[in-house]
Amino acid sequence: MKRPDSRCLRAAAALLAAFSITAANAGDDSVSLLFAGDVVLDGKPGQMIAEGRDPFAAFAGIFKNADVRIVNLECVVATSGVAADKNYTFRAHPRTLSTLKRHVDAVAIANNHSGDFGRGAFSEMLGLLDGQQVQHFGGGNNLQQAHTPLIVERKGLRIALLGYNEFMPRSFEAQAAAAGVAWSENEQVVADIRQARSAYHADLVIPFMHWGWENETVSGPRQRQLARLMIDAGADAVIGGHPHVTQDVEIYRGKPVIYSLGNFVMDELDNEPQTRGWTVRLRVDKTGVRAWETRLAKIDADGIPRPVPDASTPCWQRGDGGITMCSL
Repeated sequence: MKRPDSRCLRAAAALLAAFSITAANAGDDSVSLLFAGDVVLDGKPGQMIAEGRDPFAAFAGIFKNADVRIVNLECVVATSGVAADKNYTFRAHPRTLSTLKRHVDAVAIANNHSGDFGRGAFSEMLGLLDGQQVQHFGGGNNLQQAHTPLIVERKGLRIALLGYNEFMPRSFEAQAAAAGVAWSENEQVVADIRQARSAYHADLVIPFMHWGWENETVSGPRQRQLARLMIDAGADAVIGGHPHVTQDVEIYRGKPVIYSLGNFVMDELDNEPQTRGWTVRLRVDKTGVRAWETRLAKIDADGIPRPVPDASTPCWQRGDGGITMCSL
């Protein structure tokens, strides 16, 4: 892997300084939220947990430094159910949740694998997550629950997290009296964002999307259209995943859209780009996203992420409209 050149390192240092100044100016009212991409806790990562090891260990310090940690849980966690007729089905053992809880505060469950073992297994997972006090959003035991925002409150700041799936099968969408995930119909998404402010009194609203086409490194027209629609409706940032590779980043109306974080903990990797993912940390206050940074993860053959490069040479981006990408 190519190391950053000197220009990249100078740019990273300048951006780090800018981020630090912005965060310092934000004062005690600022909150940091860390997002990571697809996490699958069966297969080799699940076996690692069964053996008493921790697939998140290399990122533990990075996660610990954030006020709120959120990942996309790209599997059902259950012991029940029958596998759907799909190329890939993911079901993790409940014992994995104690390790997940060590590093993560909330999980997005609106994705195309939450329903791999049926609605009963999905409902079992909801109970298990609640039992471990791991908060969740983007799904529920009925349609209303699936579209209810998760309100995270830190330092008096109320942050609404919404989750939506946009990748088939849609057959696992929540129904009026049936468990499932939230689907991203335009009108419903707009209504949910507005309700998060009006009914739940959120200071900020951040949707976490499951969208786009696998292995495409550039966002598609539907992703861009929906991202802008959400920001126009009042979203303060948009975070995305599902393509299994990182995608481009956009600043729209001064607000960041990270189209895809890529993978994070996953051993079903088909090509080299799938072995790279991002964590994104947002620094927010009541005015919105004040600054943001990314950290590159390199995922090994066992599905375990490690920070790249080392802690002394991170690759930074900031949230004031100036985006600098380092070549790694």
